[in-house]
Amino acid sequence: MHLKFNLIAVDGSKQVITTDINQMVIAGWAGRDQAAIEHHIEELSAIGVPRPSSVPLFYRVASQTLTQRSSIEVVGNESSGEVEVFVFMHQGELLVSLTSDHTDRGLETVSVALSKQVCSKPVGSDAWRFQDIAPHWDQLRIESYIKENSQRVQYQSGPLSALLHPLDLIARYTNSGQLPEGTAMSCGTVGTQGAIRPAAHFEMSLNDSVLNRSLFHSYGIEVLPKVS
Repeated sequence: MHLKFNLIAVDGSKQVITTDINQMVIAGWAGRDQAAIEHHIEELSAIGVPRPSSVPLFYRVASQTLTQRSSIEVVGNESSGEVEVFVFMHQGELLVSLTSDHTDRGLETVSVALSKQVCSKPVGSDAWRFQDIAPHWDQLRIESYIKENSQRVQYQSGPLSALLHPLDLIARYTNSGQLPEGTAMSCGTVGTQGAIRPAAHFEMSLNDSVLNRSLFHSYGIEVLPKVS
């Protein structure tokens, strides 16, 4: 998948880059607190979501699901987004952006892998160099907002210290310390405020209070009729 980013330096200068992503990996169950993960697995099992075969678990989805468009189309009203850090290699350098692991929650009770595959994965258009934020990685925060009853409502908020470090995830997935060129990974998410639920609009951000800057992306969700 051909993606274009504004690569933003610490001084605010921008460089437009393009990259081809031919493998997309979603790191699931990527929290650092194993007890909390097990509790969440049990909660989901109670409503029919299959237990993961390992923790963390790496799901492959088709690279063509990645999109930088301002809206996506989904079938039925059972899908929802979740903000995640998006890392990828570009000319030997690890870069960081944003993605939403938009997922069909109805299909999730049948197959988590399929529930991820059937939905587009929105990706932001700005990126940072990993080396610029690596020293204070755990101080970064991801947040999301949804539109609900015409109101902007906070949906997620949490520090990256709650999630496994991306270099740890990369090492577990590749058995090496480097993500291959052309491969991208989303690095897990934080809990929702209230129930997991659909919305017509989703906003997400990665916030850096140390360097006083943020990455931001938003997209609309158009629901297609579910017919049989």
